[in-house]
Amino acid sequence: MNLDVIAKEFKSKVCDEINLMQEGLNRFIVFNPFMFDDGDHLVVLLKGKDGKWLFTDEGHTFMHVSYDDIDIDKGTRKKIIDGVLAGYGIDNQEGELITEIPGNQFGDALYSYLQGLIKITDINYLTRERVKSTFMEDFKGFLAETVPSDRLAFDYHDRQHDPDGKYIVDCMINGMPRPLFVFGVSNDDKCRDVTISCLQFEKYGSPFRSMAVFEDQESINRKVLARFSDMCDKQFSTLATNKERISKYLHEIMEGK
Repeated sequence: MNLDVIAKEFKSKVCDEINLMQEGLNRFIVFNPFMFDDGDHLVVLLKGKDGKWLFTDEGHTFMHVSYDDIDIDKGTRKKIIDGVLAGYGIDNQEGELITEIPGNQFGDALYSYLQGLIKITDINYLTRERVKSTFMEDFKGFLAETVPSDRLAFDYHDRQHDPDGKYIVDCMINGMPRPLFVFGVSNDDKCRDVTISCLQFEKYGSPFRSMAVFEDQESINRKVLARFSDMCDKQFSTLATNKERISKYLHEIMEGK
């Protein structure tokens, strides 16, 4: 194995900033200029194993992504990541991202491997609208895990007063004298819609309590939030950092406390 030849191929196929440094037997650090949002560089190692050469991140990429409280093990995010890995020929071996180098195609293999890692590190930006949409998926999944199935109904509407379903409640929790209407709020438009829905249910004379879980309350327009706050009984600023509080509140409500 000629390090100079391989390093030259890396520079030719990827960029001039690629460098190799040996760190042990059949183990080389691939220094590269690509970074996470916080400035940390992607970790890439070239390793010889069982007569083959491979690239590995030794689990660093997924570990780094998890720092942002991003759940990559289910739902839309998992589908996106699985698609990226398949597209770039990368295997996920219990969180370690590995690709074997075919023949002597070191440069081409590194190019594909880095492209795959970059796509994964960009999970906050990769097809942004699809990623953002996972808030409602996460929100409903959390409620389904927290509330008994016989006590909740997703996408509820009042069939008597609103047969066309214009005023939707994301989740209605029953079994109390006043059901709890739970809304997931991801943006200004949804905040306005929930405000209108609550007003409409008041007009129907329906007894209910309301609760909202925001994707990021700080992103909501102050005036929109102020009008909404007049209508909503309980609010949580985010889902990710309030799961224990939300769970405790829901159980207290269901137990009539």
